[in-house]
Amino acid sequence: MIRFSVPNMSCGHCTASIQKAIMAADPDAKVSCDLTERIVDVDSTLDESELAATISGAGYGAEKLSEVQ
Repeated sequence: MIRFSVPNMSCGHCTASIQKAIMAADPDAKVSCDLTERIVDVDSTLDESELAATISGAGYGAEKLSEVQ
């Protein structure tokens, strides 16, 4: 699982947009968004750069924080 900081994620619409974009790129992905901390955790077959590009394509900057076991 890869953890991203998404500083401009500020509402439920933001989290839904991010989840929708990731699920379109990888339908089997597991996505969890923490709006309070502005963190997105993704378990996917896509690599870090593909996930960051997907989040960016949805209109949100993303910076990898860590890989979570």
